[in-house]
Amino acid sequence: MRAFTSLVAAACVCFGLDGVAAAQHSATGVRIAVMNDQSGQYNSATGPGAVVAARMATEDFSGSVLGKPIEVIALDHQNKPDIGLSLARSFYDRDGGDAIFDIGNSAISLGVQELARQKQKIVVHVGSIHPDLFGKACSPTGAMWQYDSGALTKGLVKAVFAEGGTDWFLIAVDYTAGKALADDETKILTSIGGKVVGSVRHPLGTQDFASQLLTAASSGAGVLGLASFGGDAENLVKQAHEFNLNLRIAAPLLTIADIKALGPESAHGLLYTSAFYWDRDDPAREFGKRFAPRFGGKMPTEGQAATYSAVAHYLKAIAAAGTDDGPTVMRKMKELPVNDFFAHGARLREDGRLMNDLYLVEAKSKDEIKSEWDLLKTHAVLKAEDIIRPMGEGQCQMPQ
Repeated sequence: MRAFTSLVAAACVCFGLDGVAAAQHSATGVRIAVMNDQSGQYNSATGPGAVVAARMATEDFSGSVLGKPIEVIALDHQNKPDIGLSLARSFYDRDGGDAIFDIGNSAISLGVQELARQKQKIVVHVGSIHPDLFGKACSPTGAMWQYDSGALTKGLVKAVFAEGGTDWFLIAVDYTAGKALADDETKILTSIGGKVVGSVRHPLGTQDFASQLLTAASSGAGVLGLASFGGDAENLVKQAHEFNLNLRIAAPLLTIADIKALGPESAHGLLYTSAFYWDRDDPAREFGKRFAPRFGGKMPTEGQAATYSAVAHYLKAIAAAGTDDGPTVMRKMKELPVNDFFAHGARLREDGRLMNDLYLVEAKSKDEIKSEWDLLKTHAVLKAEDIIRPMGEGQCQMPQ
Protein backbone atom coordinates (compact mmCIF):
# COMPACT_ATOMS: atom_id res chain seq x y z
CA MET A 1 0.00 0.00 0.00
CA ARG A 2 1.52 3.31 -1.05
CA ALA A 3 1.59 6.44 1.08
CA PHE A 4 -1.46 8.65 0.99
CA THR A 5 0.00 11.96 -0.10
CA SER A 6 -2.38 13.92 -2.25
CA LEU A 7 -4.40 15.65 0.48
CA VAL A 8 -2.99 18.76 2.06
CA ALA A 9 -0.94 17.51 4.99
CA ALA A 10 -1.89 20.37 7.29
CA ALA A 11 -5.56 19.57 6.86
CA CYS A 12 -5.40 15.79 7.27
CA VAL A 13 -5.18 13.96 10.58
CA CYS A 14 -5.22 10.18 10.36
CA PHE A 15 -6.22 7.97 13.26
CA GLY A 16 -5.35 4.39 14.03
CA LEU A 17 -6.97 2.19 16.64
CA ASP A 18 -6.21 4.47 19.59
CA GLY A 19 -4.58 7.54 18.17
CA VAL A 20 -2.64 8.98 15.28
CA ALA A 21 -1.18 6.72 12.62
CA ALA A 22 0.27 7.10 9.15
CA ALA A 23 -2.29 7.39 6.36
CA GLN A 24 -2.49 4.55 3.88
CA HIS A 25 -3.94 4.21 0.39
CA SER A 26 -5.34 1.10 -1.22
CA ALA A 27 -6.85 0.87 -4.67
CA THR A 28 -9.07 -1.95 -3.43
CA GLY A 29 -9.98 -0.61 0.00
CA VAL A 30 -13.05 1.21 1.28
CA ARG A 31 -11.92 4.72 2.10
CA ILE A 32 -13.82 6.82 4.64
CA ALA A 33 -13.14 10.44 5.62
CA VAL A 34 -14.47 12.13 8.73
CA MET A 35 -14.51 15.81 7.78
CA ASN A 36 -15.12 18.42 10.46
CA ASP A 37 -13.52 21.09 12.61
CA GLN A 38 -10.55 19.28 14.10
CA SER A 39 -8.97 22.11 16.05
CA GLY A 40 -11.18 25.21 16.07
CA GLN A 41 -14.38 26.61 17.49
CA TYR A 42 -16.51 23.48 17.07
CA ASN A 43 -14.01 20.67 17.54
CA SER A 44 -15.50 19.44 20.83
CA ALA A 45 -18.86 18.56 19.25
CA THR A 46 -17.42 15.92 16.94
CA GLY A 47 -13.81 16.74 15.94
CA PRO A 48 -11.14 14.13 16.71
CA GLY A 49 -13.64 12.18 18.81
CA ALA A 50 -15.75 11.49 15.73
CA VAL A 51 -12.73 9.93 14.07
CA VAL A 52 -12.24 7.69 17.10
CA ALA A 53 -15.92 6.69 16.86
CA ALA A 54 -15.63 5.95 13.13
CA ARG A 55 -12.57 3.82 13.80
CA MET A 56 -14.48 1.91 16.45
CA ALA A 57 -17.18 1.14 13.89
CA THR A 58 -14.61 -0.23 11.45
CA GLU A 59 -13.05 -2.34 14.19
CA ASP A 60 -16.44 -3.87 14.88
CA PHE A 61 -16.33 -4.94 11.23
CA SER A 62 -12.89 -6.44 11.87
CA GLY A 63 -11.37 -3.72 9.70
CA SER A 64 -12.66 -5.02 6.38
CA VAL A 65 -15.82 -5.39 4.29
CA LEU A 66 -16.29 -7.54 1.17
CA GLY A 67 -12.70 -8.62 1.69
CA LYS A 68 -11.44 -5.02 1.36
CA PRO A 69 -9.60 -3.14 4.10
CA ILE A 70 -11.38 -0.11 5.56
CA GLU A 71 -9.40 3.09 6.02
CA VAL A 72 -10.49 6.07 8.10
CA ILE A 73 -8.87 9.49 7.84
CA ALA A 74 -9.77 12.92 9.19
CA LEU A 75 -10.05 16.13 7.21
CA ASP A 76 -9.99 19.52 8.93
CA HIS A 77 -12.08 22.01 6.96
CA GLN A 78 -11.30 24.79 9.48
CA ASN A 79 -14.91 25.99 9.06
CA LYS A 80 -13.97 27.45 5.67
CA PRO A 81 -16.18 26.41 2.73
CA ASP A 82 -13.40 26.77 0.13
CA ILE A 83 -11.09 24.50 2.12
CA GLY A 84 -13.85 21.99 2.81
CA LEU A 85 -14.89 21.72 -0.82
CA SER A 86 -11.29 21.45 -1.98
CA LEU A 87 -10.57 18.66 0.49
CA ALA A 88 -13.72 16.78 -0.49
CA ARG A 89 -12.92 17.03 -4.20
CA SER A 90 -9.37 15.84 -3.62
CA PHE A 91 -10.57 12.97 -1.46
CA TYR A 92 -13.15 11.77 -3.97
CA ASP A 93 -11.20 12.41 -7.19
CA ARG A 94 -7.51 11.95 -6.57
CA ASP A 95 -7.49 9.63 -3.61
CA GLY A 96 -10.23 7.16 -4.38
CA GLY A 97 -12.42 8.14 -1.44
CA ASP A 98 -15.78 6.44 -1.05
CA ALA A 99 -17.65 8.30 1.70
CA ILE A 100 -17.44 11.45 3.81
CA PHE A 101 -19.06 11.66 7.24
CA ASP A 102 -20.01 14.46 9.67
CA ILE A 103 -18.88 17.91 8.28
CA GLY A 104 -20.66 19.90 11.03
CA ASN A 105 -20.88 23.09 8.99
CA SER A 106 -24.02 23.57 6.90
CA ALA A 107 -22.45 25.81 4.26
CA ILE A 108 -19.75 23.21 3.63
CA SER A 109 -22.29 20.38 3.75
CA LEU A 110 -24.41 21.95 1.02
CA GLY A 111 -21.38 22.24 -1.27
CA VAL A 112 -20.13 18.72 -0.56
CA GLN A 113 -23.65 17.33 -1.06
CA GLU A 114 -23.70 18.59 -4.66
CA LEU A 115 -20.12 17.44 -5.30
CA ALA A 116 -20.88 13.97 -3.95
CA ARG A 117 -24.00 13.77 -6.11
CA GLN A 118 -21.95 14.59 -9.20
CA LYS A 119 -19.30 12.03 -8.30
CA GLN A 120 -21.89 9.43 -7.17
CA LYS A 121 -20.14 9.22 -3.82
CA ILE A 122 -21.61 8.96 -0.33
CA VAL A 123 -21.85 11.88 2.10
CA VAL A 124 -23.54 11.54 5.49
CA HIS A 125 -24.09 14.79 7.41
CA VAL A 126 -23.92 14.39 11.18
CA GLY A 127 -23.25 17.78 12.77
CA SER A 128 -24.77 19.95 10.03
CA ILE A 129 -28.35 21.13 10.54
CA HIS A 130 -29.61 22.89 7.41
CA PRO A 131 -32.97 21.41 6.34
CA ASP A 132 -32.23 21.88 2.63
CA LEU A 133 -29.89 18.88 2.91
CA PHE A 134 -32.99 16.68 2.88
CA GLY A 135 -35.12 19.23 1.05
CA LYS A 136 -34.26 21.37 -1.95
CA ALA A 137 -30.67 20.09 -2.00
CA CYS A 138 -31.44 16.40 -1.40
CA SER A 139 -29.31 13.83 -3.20
CA PRO A 140 -29.49 10.10 -3.97
CA THR A 141 -26.08 9.70 -2.31
CA GLY A 142 -26.64 12.02 0.70
CA ALA A 143 -28.05 11.40 4.16
CA MET A 144 -28.66 13.45 7.31
CA TRP A 145 -28.04 11.38 10.39
CA GLN A 146 -28.56 13.33 13.60
CA TYR A 147 -30.81 16.39 13.59
CA ASP A 148 -31.88 19.47 11.65
CA SER A 149 -32.76 23.00 12.69
CA GLY A 150 -36.51 22.38 12.72
CA ALA A 151 -36.32 19.20 14.80
CA LEU A 152 -33.86 20.81 17.21
CA THR A 153 -36.12 23.76 17.94
CA LYS A 154 -39.63 22.33 17.89
CA GLY A 155 -39.70 20.46 21.19
CA LEU A 156 -37.52 22.99 22.99
CA VAL A 157 -39.51 26.07 21.97
CA LYS A 158 -42.81 24.42 22.91
CA ALA A 159 -41.48 23.28 26.29
CA VAL A 160 -40.16 26.74 27.22
CA PHE A 161 -43.37 28.39 25.94
CA ALA A 162 -45.45 26.06 28.13
CA GLU A 163 -43.46 27.27 31.15
CA GLY A 164 -44.37 30.88 30.36
CA GLY A 165 -41.52 31.76 28.01
CA THR A 166 -43.59 33.59 25.40
CA ASP A 167 -41.30 36.51 24.45
CA TRP A 168 -37.85 35.69 23.09
CA PHE A 169 -34.71 37.56 22.10
CA LEU A 170 -32.45 35.67 19.67
CA ILE A 171 -28.66 35.76 19.35
CA ALA A 172 -27.41 33.89 16.27
CA VAL A 173 -24.03 33.19 14.71
CA ASP A 174 -23.85 34.94 11.36
CA TYR A 175 -23.67 32.11 8.85
CA THR A 176 -25.93 29.53 7.21
CA ALA A 177 -26.65 27.27 10.19
CA GLY A 178 -27.25 30.15 12.61
CA LYS A 179 -29.74 31.74 10.25
CA ALA A 180 -31.56 28.42 9.74
CA LEU A 181 -31.82 27.83 13.47
CA ALA A 182 -33.00 31.36 14.22
CA ASP A 183 -35.56 31.18 11.40
CA ASP A 184 -36.96 27.92 12.79
CA GLU A 185 -37.09 29.26 16.35
CA THR A 186 -39.03 32.27 15.07
CA LYS A 187 -41.40 30.19 12.94
CA ILE A 188 -42.23 27.72 15.68
CA LEU A 189 -42.60 30.35 18.40
CA THR A 190 -44.95 32.54 16.38
CA SER A 191 -47.01 29.51 15.32
CA ILE A 192 -47.92 28.81 18.96
CA GLY A 193 -48.63 32.41 19.94
CA GLY A 194 -45.23 33.63 21.11
CA LYS A 195 -43.10 36.35 19.60
CA VAL A 196 -39.51 37.31 18.93
CA VAL A 197 -39.03 40.82 20.31
CA GLY A 198 -35.58 41.27 18.81
CA SER A 199 -32.52 39.54 17.42
CA VAL A 200 -28.85 40.14 16.71
CA ARG A 201 -26.10 38.22 14.92
CA HIS A 202 -22.44 37.79 15.72
CA PRO A 203 -19.41 36.61 13.75
CA LEU A 204 -18.00 33.13 14.33
CA GLY A 205 -15.47 33.16 17.16
CA THR A 206 -16.73 36.27 18.96
CA GLN A 207 -15.11 36.69 22.38
CA ASP A 208 -17.04 39.64 23.82
CA PHE A 209 -20.84 39.43 23.83
CA ALA A 210 -21.48 42.43 26.08
CA SER A 211 -23.26 44.44 23.38
CA GLN A 212 -25.55 41.58 22.34
CA LEU A 213 -26.39 40.62 25.92
CA LEU A 214 -27.13 44.20 26.99
CA THR A 215 -29.46 44.56 24.01
CA ALA A 216 -31.21 41.34 25.03
CA ALA A 217 -31.50 42.53 28.66
CA SER A 218 -33.21 45.75 27.60
CA SER A 219 -35.54 44.09 25.08
CA GLY A 220 -38.27 43.08 27.51
CA ALA A 221 -37.90 39.41 26.56
CA GLY A 222 -38.19 36.64 29.10
CA VAL A 223 -36.16 34.10 27.15
CA LEU A 224 -32.77 34.33 25.50
CA GLY A 225 -32.79 31.96 22.54
CA LEU A 226 -29.37 31.00 21.24
CA ALA A 227 -28.67 30.04 17.64
CA SER A 228 -24.96 29.74 18.27
CA PHE A 229 -22.83 26.67 18.81
CA GLY A 230 -19.65 25.33 20.37
CA GLY A 231 -17.29 27.90 21.88
CA ASP A 232 -19.58 30.77 20.89
CA ALA A 233 -22.51 29.27 22.81
CA GLU A 234 -20.26 28.56 25.80
CA ASN A 235 -19.02 32.15 25.88
CA LEU A 236 -22.56 33.49 25.57
CA VAL A 237 -23.79 31.41 28.50
CA LYS A 238 -20.78 32.25 30.68
CA GLN A 239 -21.09 35.97 30.03
CA ALA A 240 -24.86 35.93 30.56
CA HIS A 241 -24.17 34.31 33.95
CA GLU A 242 -21.50 36.91 34.76
CA PHE A 243 -23.89 39.74 33.87
CA ASN A 244 -26.61 38.16 36.05
CA LEU A 245 -28.89 38.29 33.05
CA ASN A 246 -32.40 37.61 34.30
CA LEU A 247 -33.50 35.62 31.24
CA ARG A 248 -34.23 31.93 30.78
CA ILE A 249 -31.66 30.59 28.31
CA ALA A 250 -32.81 28.13 25.65
CA ALA A 251 -30.02 26.76 23.47
CA PRO A 252 -31.17 24.18 20.92
CA LEU A 253 -27.69 23.05 19.90
CA LEU A 254 -25.42 22.26 22.82
CA THR A 255 -23.49 19.09 23.62
CA ILE A 256 -22.36 17.35 26.77
CA ALA A 257 -18.89 18.72 26.03
CA ASP A 258 -20.30 22.26 26.29
CA ILE A 259 -22.06 21.44 29.58
CA LYS A 260 -18.83 19.97 30.96
CA ALA A 261 -16.83 23.04 29.89
CA LEU A 262 -19.37 25.45 31.41
CA GLY A 263 -19.54 23.71 34.77
CA PRO A 264 -22.71 23.44 36.88
CA GLU A 265 -22.53 27.04 38.11
CA SER A 266 -23.12 28.36 34.57
CA ALA A 267 -24.88 25.39 32.98
CA HIS A 268 -27.43 24.53 35.67
CA GLY A 269 -30.94 24.67 34.23
CA LEU A 270 -29.94 24.99 30.59
CA LEU A 271 -32.47 23.28 28.34
CA TYR A 272 -31.46 21.89 24.98
CA THR A 273 -32.30 19.19 22.46
CA SER A 274 -30.03 16.15 22.29
CA ALA A 275 -29.87 13.15 19.99
CA PHE A 276 -27.97 11.00 22.50
CA TYR A 277 -26.84 10.87 26.11
CA TRP A 278 -24.32 8.31 27.25
CA ASP A 279 -26.30 7.51 30.45
CA ARG A 280 -29.67 7.20 28.70
CA ASP A 281 -29.91 3.39 28.81
CA ASP A 282 -27.74 0.27 28.96
CA PRO A 283 -26.69 0.21 25.26
CA ALA A 284 -25.71 3.90 25.43
CA ARG A 285 -23.74 3.32 28.63
CA GLU A 286 -21.95 0.36 27.06
CA PHE A 287 -20.84 2.50 24.11
CA GLY A 288 -19.79 5.32 26.42
CA LYS A 289 -17.65 3.00 28.50
CA ARG A 290 -15.99 1.67 25.34
CA PHE A 291 -15.43 5.14 23.91
CA ALA A 292 -14.11 7.00 26.96
CA PRO A 293 -10.81 5.08 27.37
CA ARG A 294 -10.10 5.77 23.71
CA PHE A 295 -10.62 9.51 24.07
CA GLY A 296 -8.96 10.70 27.21
CA GLY A 297 -11.73 9.56 29.54
CA LYS A 298 -14.33 11.78 27.87
CA MET A 299 -17.82 10.44 27.32
CA PRO A 300 -19.09 10.72 23.72
CA THR A 301 -21.12 13.65 22.48
CA GLU A 302 -24.22 12.97 20.44
CA GLY A 303 -22.31 13.79 17.25
CA GLN A 304 -19.57 11.31 18.05
CA ALA A 305 -22.11 8.59 18.83
CA ALA A 306 -24.00 9.45 15.63
CA THR A 307 -20.82 9.15 13.58
CA TYR A 308 -20.29 5.61 14.86
CA SER A 309 -23.90 4.77 14.01
CA ALA A 310 -23.69 6.24 10.50
CA VAL A 311 -20.39 4.56 9.63
CA ALA A 312 -21.56 1.20 11.00
CA HIS A 313 -24.78 1.40 8.97
CA TYR A 314 -22.83 2.34 5.83
CA LEU A 315 -20.58 -0.71 6.26
CA LYS A 316 -23.60 -2.97 6.85
CA ALA A 317 -25.12 -1.65 3.63
CA ILE A 318 -21.95 -2.36 1.66
CA ALA A 319 -21.93 -5.92 2.99
CA ALA A 320 -25.62 -6.39 2.16
CA ALA A 321 -25.36 -4.80 -1.30
CA GLY A 322 -22.21 -6.68 -2.28
CA THR A 323 -20.67 -3.48 -3.65
CA ASP A 324 -19.31 -0.11 -2.51
CA ASP A 325 -20.93 1.76 -5.44
CA GLY A 326 -22.33 4.96 -3.93
CA PRO A 327 -25.93 5.07 -5.25
CA THR A 328 -26.37 1.32 -4.72
CA VAL A 329 -25.11 1.51 -1.15
CA MET A 330 -27.35 4.46 -0.30
CA ARG A 331 -30.39 2.58 -1.61
CA LYS A 332 -29.43 -0.31 0.66
CA MET A 333 -28.94 2.06 3.60
CA LYS A 334 -32.56 3.15 3.11
CA GLU A 335 -33.78 -0.44 2.94
CA LEU A 336 -32.05 -1.62 6.12
CA PRO A 337 -33.46 -0.64 9.54
CA VAL A 338 -31.30 1.40 11.91
CA ASN A 339 -31.50 -0.07 15.39
CA ASP A 340 -28.48 0.57 17.57
CA PHE A 341 -27.47 2.35 20.78
CA PHE A 342 -27.83 5.73 19.04
CA ALA A 343 -31.13 5.32 17.21
CA HIS A 344 -33.73 2.80 18.35
CA GLY A 345 -35.98 1.44 15.60
CA ALA A 346 -35.16 4.21 13.13
CA ARG A 347 -35.14 4.26 9.35
CA LEU A 348 -33.49 6.34 6.66
CA ARG A 349 -36.22 8.07 4.71
CA GLU A 350 -36.23 8.34 0.92
CA ASP A 351 -35.17 12.01 1.08
CA GLY A 352 -32.11 11.02 3.13
CA ARG A 353 -33.34 12.05 6.61
CA LEU A 354 -32.82 9.56 9.42
CA MET A 355 -36.08 9.27 11.35
CA ASN A 356 -34.58 9.23 14.84
CA ASP A 357 -36.03 10.45 18.13
CA LEU A 358 -34.52 13.38 20.00
CA TYR A 359 -34.51 14.17 23.73
CA LEU A 360 -35.26 17.33 25.69
CA VAL A 361 -32.54 17.48 28.35
CA GLU A 362 -31.58 19.82 31.19
CA ALA A 363 -28.18 20.40 32.77
CA LYS A 364 -28.08 19.20 36.37
CA SER A 365 -27.27 21.33 39.38
CA LYS A 366 -24.11 20.73 41.36
CA ASP A 367 -26.07 18.91 44.06
CA GLU A 368 -27.63 16.54 41.52
CA ILE A 369 -24.35 15.48 39.91
CA LYS A 370 -23.12 12.14 41.28
CA SER A 371 -20.10 11.52 39.05
CA GLU A 372 -17.90 13.39 36.58
CA TRP A 373 -20.08 12.85 33.49
CA ASP A 374 -23.44 12.65 35.29
CA LEU A 375 -24.47 15.99 33.82
CA LEU A 376 -27.94 15.74 32.27
CA LYS A 377 -31.48 14.72 33.04
CA THR A 378 -34.06 13.88 30.39
CA HIS A 379 -37.40 15.70 30.41
CA ALA A 380 -39.04 14.17 27.36
CA VAL A 381 -38.59 11.92 24.37
CA LEU A 382 -39.34 13.86 21.18
CA LYS A 383 -40.66 11.34 18.67
CA ALA A 384 -39.28 11.56 15.15
CA GLU A 385 -42.68 11.72 13.50
CA ASP A 386 -43.66 14.68 15.71
CA ILE A 387 -40.59 16.86 15.19
CA ILE A 388 -39.14 16.02 11.76
CA ARG A 389 -40.66 17.83 8.79
CA PRO A 390 -42.86 15.56 6.64
CA MET A 391 -41.16 14.57 3.41
CA GLY A 392 -43.85 16.20 1.31
CA GLU A 393 -43.05 19.63 2.78
CA GLY A 394 -39.34 19.59 2.00
CA GLN A 395 -39.43 20.16 -1.77
CA CYS A 396 -37.07 17.23 -2.28
CA GLN A 397 -37.06 16.26 -5.93
CA MET A 398 -34.48 13.53 -5.94
CA PRO A 399 -32.03 14.21 -8.79
CA GLN A 400 -30.61 11.29 -10.71
